[in-house]
Amino acid sequence: MADTLPRTFVYVDGFNFYYGALRRTNYKWLDLAKLCRALLPHDNVAGIKYFTAKVSGDPRNPESPILQQVYLRALSTLPQVSIVYGQFLTHSVPMLVSNSNPRKWVKVDKTEEKGSDVNLATYLLHDGFMKLYDVAVIISNDSDLREPVKIVRQVLKLPVGIINPHQRHSKELQEFATFVKRIRERHLVSSQFPDTVTDDRGSFHKPAKW
Repeated sequence: MADTLPRTFVYVDGFNFYYGALRRTNYKWLDLAKLCRALLPHDNVAGIKYFTAKVSGDPRNPESPILQQVYLRALSTLPQVSIVYGQFLTHSVPMLVSNSNPRKWVKVDKTEEKGSDVNLATYLLHDGFMKLYDVAVIISNDSDLREPVKIVRQVLKLPVGIINPHQRHSKELQEFATFVKRIRERHLVSSQFPDTVTDDRGSFHKPAKW
């Protein structure tokens, strides 16, 4: 049956997905393979590429790196999933102190995730030109991906679907997408890892906070 379905590669913008659909929920222990099967029941999901960056310590949430490592370990048990890393960059930017009189400027360290959107676009185009998929699906609502979607549609003549983790659809992505879907709560509920997951290092558990 799977051989008759289109070979589909799914490209997941990890941070766009997290902040759009997972951040304030109890569904962070998410099995991406289950989610893709729920969202794409008529496709043969042959590969899932998850684009992220390793978070550093945050005084407001010092457990973030540990929680991420546990989740990435769980994702690594899924044979369809490969993880592609960008990076976090920290730089100082001048900012005006609110309501200061006389005006006062201070330097603030600003941390930004870099590389995931570029990496996603690169792999989307590379895999398309290499004929690795029949259908590409992007889980993101980042309008910066408009141009690579356009190239896959117009140059490679391949369908590209957008699965949106946010409430509103990007008009830039809609312009060239073959189809657009939204992630619903029911998809997240039905796509959780079991509480205990096992890999070649042993068993580990869903974080208690999740």
